[in-house]
Amino acid sequence: MHYPNTQLFIAGQWRDSKDGRTIDVRDPATDEVIGTVAHAGIADLDDAIAAVEEGFRIWSQTSAFERSKLMRKAADIFRERADELAWIMTREQGKPLPEAKGEILAGADVIDWFAEEARRTYGQIIPGRVPGVAQMAIKLPVGPVAAFTPWNFPINQVVRKLSAALAAGCSIIVKAPEETPAAPAALVRAFVDAGVPAGVVNLVYGVPAEISEYLIPHPVIRKISFTGSTSVGKHLAALAGQHMKRATMELGGHAPAIVFDDADLEKAVKLLSASKFRNAGQVCVSPTRFLVQDGAFDTFLDGITAAAKAIKVGNGLDAGTQMGPLANERRIPALEELVADAVSNGAELKTGGKRSGNQGNFFEPTVLANVPVKARIMNEEPFGPVAIVNRFSNAQEAITEANRLPFGLASYAFTRSAETMRELGTRVEAGMMTINHIGLALPEVPFGGIKDSGYGTEGGSEAIEAYLMTKFITQTAG
Repeated sequence: MHYPNTQLFIAGQWRDSKDGRTIDVRDPATDEVIGTVAHAGIADLDDAIAAVEEGFRIWSQTSAFERSKLMRKAADIFRERADELAWIMTREQGKPLPEAKGEILAGADVIDWFAEEARRTYGQIIPGRVPGVAQMAIKLPVGPVAAFTPWNFPINQVVRKLSAALAAGCSIIVKAPEETPAAPAALVRAFVDAGVPAGVVNLVYGVPAEISEYLIPHPVIRKISFTGSTSVGKHLAALAGQHMKRATMELGGHAPAIVFDDADLEKAVKLLSASKFRNAGQVCVSPTRFLVQDGAFDTFLDGITAAAKAIKVGNGLDAGTQMGPLANERRIPALEELVADAVSNGAELKTGGKRSGNQGNFFEPTVLANVPVKARIMNEEPFGPVAIVNRFSNAQEAITEANRLPFGLASYAFTRSAETMRELGTRVEAGMMTINHIGLALPEVPFGGIKDSGYGTEGGSEAIEAYLMTKFITQTAG
C-alpha cells in the first residue's frame, strides 16, 4: 500500500496551500518521513471561511431527511474502505492494525447514529394563553462550525464533531492534526464521495495556534468544538467567550479506577490493563490512578504487572503487536521524567519506565506502586502507558482521592456491592463512570467531562443540541 500526501479540502476541491508550504509526516515506529501535508496560511483560511459560509446557506436549507440519507451513504463508503484506511492510520499514528480498523468501523457507527438524530431534531408546540395564538419552539442549525482535533484518535475525534454538525444542518471547517493527516482526509473523502455539497465540509492543517486564533473570533464562525489538553482548551474557551461563541470542550483527564476487595479481580485486571495500555495509553479516558482496597491490593498489583510485562510492543503493522509506539518522540523524555520523579519520591517501579529499543517512539508498559500524592505523575496526566497502583482502606478514602484533582472526565470501578455502585455513581466527580465493565464512548451514550476536563457532550441524544439553537415563533391571525 502507498501512504498518500495530504492536501487541504476547501470549497469542494482538494488543493495545495496557496504558498506551497508543507509539513513532513513521520512514521512513529521508524521515524522515517512517509509523506507531507499541506500547510494552510491566512489566505487559505479566508477561502475556507468563504466556503463554509456558502456551504451553510446550502446545507441549512437541505431537509433533515436528505442530510440523513447522505450521511448513511458516507458511513457505508467509509466501512468499505476500512482495511486500506487502517493501514494508513497505523503508518501515521502507530497503533496496531486491529485498533486502527476498530476505530474506523466505530467511526462509521457514529455517522449512522447522527444520521438518525438528524431526523429527530424536534421542537415544541406550546399552548397559548388566549384563543387564536400559536406558539412554536423550533430547532435551527447554529451556523458554521470550527472544529479542532488531536492526533491520538485521528478518526474518532473528527467524526463526532463532523457528524453532529452535519446532522444539525451546520457547515464545518475541521482543523485536523498535522501528525496524522491522512486518516481525517479519508473520512472527509467518504462524505465527498457520498455527495456532500461544496463548502459544507472543509479541511485544513497548519500551525494550531495560528488557525484557532484566526477562526474562533471570525464573525462567520458561530460554534467551536475542541478536543485536547486542558491548558489549550481553557485558552480557546476564553477566546470563544470573548466573542460569545458556543463551545464544546473535551479536555484532559486523570481517571481513577477503584477496585474493591469484593471485586472479580481476574476480570478487573484483564479489562483495566487492556484499557490502560490501549493506544499506548494515549487516551483521554485512560484509567491512570488504580486505587485498590487493601485486601485486593497485592493480587491486583501482581496481575497488572504481569499483564504489562506480557504485552508485545512493536510496529503496529506487524502481526501480533499489542501496543505500538508513542505518536511523538517528545513524549518519551516527558514520561521518563515523570517516572523518575515518582521513584525519587518513594514509588516502587514494578516494570518498565524507559524507552524501548533504539528506533521509533517506543516506551515500555510501566507499572508504579505506592506512589506518593506529591509525585508529579499523581497530579499531571501522563498520557502514556503508565499505570499507578495505590491502596485504600474504605470507600470514603477512595472517593476522596478520586475527587482530589481538578479533572473529571472518566472513572472506573469494580465491586459486587450494589450499595457501593450507587455511592460511587453519585459521588465520584466525573462526567462518565463505568462499573464492572468498559462501557464508554458508544455513539448512543454521553461522552464528556466536568471541572477542568471540559463541558458538553459528544455522544448520545444530547450531542446534537450544541449545534442547534432554539427559536421561538408566536403568531395569530392577521
